[in-house]
Amino acid sequence: MTDSTAPITQDVMTIPRKLPEGPTNLVGLTRDKLREVLIAHGTPEKQARMRVNQIWQWVYQWGVRDFADMTNLSKAYRAELAENFVIEIPEMVSKQVSADGTRKYLVRIAGGHEVEVVYIPETDRGTLCISSQVGCTLTCSFCHTGTQKLVRNLTAGEIVGQVMMARDDLGEWPEPGQGTGENGPRLLSNIVLMGMGEPLYNFDNVRDAMKIAMDGEGISLSRRRITLSTSGVVPEIAKTAEEIGCMLAVSFHATTDEVRDKLVPINRKWNIATLLEALRDYPKASNSERITFEYVMLKDVNDSDEDARRLVQLIKGIPAKINLIPFNEWPGAPHQRSDWDRIEKFADIVYKAGYASPIRTPRGEDIMAACGQLKSATERARKSRRQIEAEAGMG
Repeated sequence: MTDSTAPITQDVMTIPRKLPEGPTNLVGLTRDKLREVLIAHGTPEKQARMRVNQIWQWVYQWGVRDFADMTNLSKAYRAELAENFVIEIPEMVSKQVSADGTRKYLVRIAGGHEVEVVYIPETDRGTLCISSQVGCTLTCSFCHTGTQKLVRNLTAGEIVGQVMMARDDLGEWPEPGQGTGENGPRLLSNIVLMGMGEPLYNFDNVRDAMKIAMDGEGISLSRRRITLSTSGVVPEIAKTAEEIGCMLAVSFHATTDEVRDKLVPINRKWNIATLLEALRDYPKASNSERITFEYVMLKDVNDSDEDARRLVQLIKGIPAKINLIPFNEWPGAPHQRSDWDRIEKFADIVYKAGYASPIRTPRGEDIMAACGQLKSATERARKSRRQIEAEAGMG
């Protein structure tokens, strides 16, 4: 079996191809990069900061895509912008709505590739699950996305563009001149980087996209409303605390290296002890309250009382909550969901040890939008159980 945990930057097939020359897309540029490109195209340096602020608000606070609508800019300057730049986001190819209100979007990005994005409405919040890569390099055996090979990283614009596309669909952009919070509770109030891909194997683009999402003069989501989920790319965890500072979730899923090596192959590179060492400093370094340990419940694999007791011992001393996830089955999956009473017994052991242990309610299963089920439609070829087990090293 090949090493699926090798850094993707070493694989030339994962490097985004150079796009055809033409107008520059402003979506995804940080404030500093936006200032640079404006100056490079003739904006006087003394005006550049003001122009950045104006354009930023139009694009990210009010969702405007046409320079002609940016009425506090002169007509001549708007014409210059239209000649040199575009404001483009990923294309929504299709939308499915679950019986529980969950929305799953199939989104097309540059090169004709597709990713999936999921919006989950709740009574007190609305969470958007976004993707960071086309496919995934990690081949976690319980994850449908992991059966699709990695194609490439998403750009910062393609990542934050998923948020903008969802706000379009939800009709949530405020009117120009109106503050973001003046319309009452936001429909899209939280972002989770739990879609397709491993966010920390695309660190720079994820960081830039999340800085844009957190900017107070734009989409304006606080860092506590953004959760990045990683399978355990240890070298990037400290950087995440320092350069993003969002909440952190870890796809943990096992309490021994023997089992985690099979479920989450990246464990062969950075084992449980190494991962936990990196996590102990994260809440303090990022000023986050606690780390979420995601734990998918797999029948007769990781769901015993002994596993529950080992889990609470392993994370002892780390401010944490344990998010128990009933396995969301997909065609050809090599696992089954733990019985409900087994999940509840597991949760009870964790709870009595002093940790919050919510059992995640499966959402969007009828449209294959639940956790671990995302896979772009063009790559949804069904493999046999034997094939998937062999690829995951479980045969």
